[in-house]
Amino acid sequence: MVRKSPRNRGKHRPARLDADALSVLSRSDTNLWVTAGSAWEIGIKTRLGRLDGDALLSTWSEVIADMSASELAIDSQDGILAARLPWEHRDPFDRVVVAQALRRNLTIATRDVRILQAALTPTMKV
Repeated sequence: MVRKSPRNRGKHRPARLDADALSVLSRSDTNLWVTAGSAWEIGIKTRLGRLDGDALLSTWSEVIADMSASELAIDSQDGILAARLPWEHRDPFDRVVVAQALRRNLTIATRDVRILQAALTPTMKV
């Protein structure tokens, strides 16, 4: 299971998480991954003033650990597949998340309507 952004099974869990999704994400047998692209995207949005992400970014590793998650690095094959996806959506972050999930046979937990509607990889609406 790959998450687009960090939300956890503990203190960082958002109040609006879907009950079914929370059940799956909270299970001890669920392997939770957070793409490194999330830190990149949050950093860019913070720099542009669209998001107040400084506190999150300053504790990124701790948040990932608190979630009992692992960080999913982006490699060149992710980038190549992201560029070649048969999908008109141009957001590079979304394309990388989908490519990572496809290459590793992961389910994406997201609220992003474009990712959910594309149906390029298994998804779970959160």
